[in-house]
Amino acid sequence: MQNAIITITNLRLRTYIGFNPEEQEKKQDVILNLEIHYPGDKACSNDNVEDALNYKTITKAIIDHVENGRFLLLEKLVSSVLEITIEHPWVTYSRVTIDKPHALRFADSVSLSLSWQKED
Repeated sequence: MQNAIITITNLRLRTYIGFNPEEQEKKQDVILNLEIHYPGDKACSNDNVEDALNYKTITKAIIDHVENGRFLLLEKLVSSVLEITIEHPWVTYSRVTIDKPHALRFADSVSLSLSWQKED
């Protein structure tokens, strides 16, 4: 089996993230990195669009969810994005990492990752 891996790098969005009063009043930047695996045999051999996982559809759903949402915890945001990435039945593995730039005074960002793997 050919394992196709879609990687979306540095998807920059804005959302309400955090529980401090100033965080709930102003949208903040977040940076998403996604890795989604699915069986790519048919798409690789047939060159048929119907046999490939549509990363544009997944990305649009994520953008809508993140930019129109409000999240107290980075864990909830990452978990909900992971759920969107695994909605399609072909997905066998997904990993989502979201960075929250400037969350700590002396760090470039704080990030959280969650992954999911389909059981055999």
